[in-house]
Amino acid sequence: QSTWTHRLWVTAGCATVFASLAKSIIGGIGSHIWLEPALAGYAGYILADLGSGVYHWAIDNYGDESTPIVGSQIEAFQGHHKWPWTITRRQFANNLHALARVITFTVLPLDLAFNDPVVHGFVSTCAFCIMFSQQFHAWAHGTKSKLPPLVVALQDMGLLVSRRQHAEHHRAPYNNNYCIVSGVWNKVLDESKFFEALEMVLYLQLGVRPRSWSEPNLEWTEETEISNNNA
Repeated sequence: QSTWTHRLWVTAGCATVFASLAKSIIGGIGSHIWLEPALAGYAGYILADLGSGVYHWAIDNYGDESTPIVGSQIEAFQGHHKWPWTITRRQFANNLHALARVITFTVLPLDLAFNDPVVHGFVSTCAFCIMFSQQFHAWAHGTKSKLPPLVVALQDMGLLVSRRQHAEHHRAPYNNNYCIVSGVWNKVLDESKFFEALEMVLYLQLGVRPRSWSEPNLEWTEETEISNNNA
């Protein structure tokens, strides 16, 4: 369930993002430019997907609930592998409030410090996609018949991560298709074995093994909704 604190953080996050977007639009009109802010926004959208994948990979494979700052997210994502359908039952603000808090503290200073429409074209789009990535993630777990037609259309066009693509991530050892905004980077990262190479570097330098190299922990292995209800 969402709390009023959750809702306030999401409201604050949206306010900072829309303030940035407004600065981009107004500044672009005043400067008689539109292509540069639009391209910057597109870059923000593309990089947000990449960032979501790198972050998702990191917390899926390293650390635990005792890790400073992100421990609760690591625990939540491992729990998500066990009970993936529960994300569809979380209320909107409950799902987004943690990212909204980060976006508020990151974007607000940028709103105050910069007026460049190109900067805000990038910031507003990237921040929006990051803040709403968990909602895109939730939609990727939804059934087609229960999703808004617009969401299904965006998924089918590849503008939001699709249900089929994200389903590949939820197969042990959970080592692919990490990106959860549009998923446009998933094929590139998986086919180039980018994360596998990064894991090897970290192992050779630090001696730390990623979770994806081990047999899935039974505590993190997916349970079906039916078996959970019968338990």
